[in-house]
Amino acid sequence: MEVEREIVVPETPDEVWEALTEPERLEEWFASEAELDARPGGEGVFRWGDGDERRVVVRELEEERRLVLDWDDGGTVAIELEECEDGTRVRVVETSPEIAPALELRALSLEASAAEPPTPCGKTAPPEAALAWTAATAA
Repeated sequence: MEVEREIVVPETPDEVWEALTEPERLEEWFASEAELDARPGGEGVFRWGDGDERRVVVRELEEERRLVLDWDDGGTVAIELEECEDGTRVRVVETSPEIAPALELRALSLEASAAEPPTPCGKTAPPEAALAWTAATAA
């Protein structure tokens, strides 16, 4: 299963990159606890308040442009950044070989697309995503 999302956040690519790769910034919007060695081959651990924990290995990293993580369950997330007139276009493609996470990803994607406000650069994003990115990059 593959889920693809694209949003535009009103921040520069370097600010968005920090929110994606610095553990302190990841803890502001993604996980309760984050460890990430942001370099090819680097490892990371993300923990949430409900006790869930996921591990990753950095497969690819192109500073301020592309980050690819391999999850411990066999899934992958690829994040690409592109500067645009109104900020940074963030494109996320996540795959999951397991049916439960894949269905959850698809359900979240469908839920988000049901109530998407327009955003700059002609793309759309769920309100909570734009708020999370804005909060993460403003800190």
